[in-house]
Amino acid sequence: MKRIGLFGGSFDPPHNAHIALARVALDHLALDELRLIPAGHAYQKPGELASAPDRLAMTQLAIAGEPHFTVDACEINRSGPSFTIDTVRELSAKEEADWFLIIGQDQYANLHTWREWPELLRRVTLAVASRSGQTPRPGDAVAALPHRVVALPLPRMDVSATTIRQNIAEGRDYTDMVPGPVASYIDQHHLYRGTPRS
Repeated sequence: MKRIGLFGGSFDPPHNAHIALARVALDHLALDELRLIPAGHAYQKPGELASAPDRLAMTQLAIAGEPHFTVDACEINRSGPSFTIDTVRELSAKEEADWFLIIGQDQYANLHTWREWPELLRRVTLAVASRSGQTPRPGDAVAALPHRVVALPLPRMDVSATTIRQNIAEGRDYTDMVPGPVASYIDQHHLYRGTPRS
């Protein structure tokens, strides 16, 4: 059975830490494929995102040349909020696979706030990015339910989408934080030039 990793996010913009985590997941989990899934409507993110077509295009540029990475637009193509459980159900209905959901420690700690999270735990193995050798820790509700989880050893990278957007809005250099083609796209399309948002 294929081993497929699912890595969702707003990717606003996709940056070097995203790609580093994707590579760690591919190797550490021995995945056959890793799918990056830009959110359509990221209901837990405050403020406005760059347009879905822009975020999709940037994510595709970010993984160019990575043969085991693909971009899946299912959440952008689906109307309404982007709930992970809906994505997992949709993909599982199309093909049988061993599914791994790649998340950060902050998401793991707040997983109990996600829609229908107990079903999600039954359907996927959680792959949690862990910095400095720390053991991933869920909230009490998630800890009380048996589930499959593996830690992904992620080297420390001080890169965030918020910092990138702030740098662009304030005219500071950001190009060492994103893949080159993404920086070119941002500049060509004049993204993030307004007031920075958190």
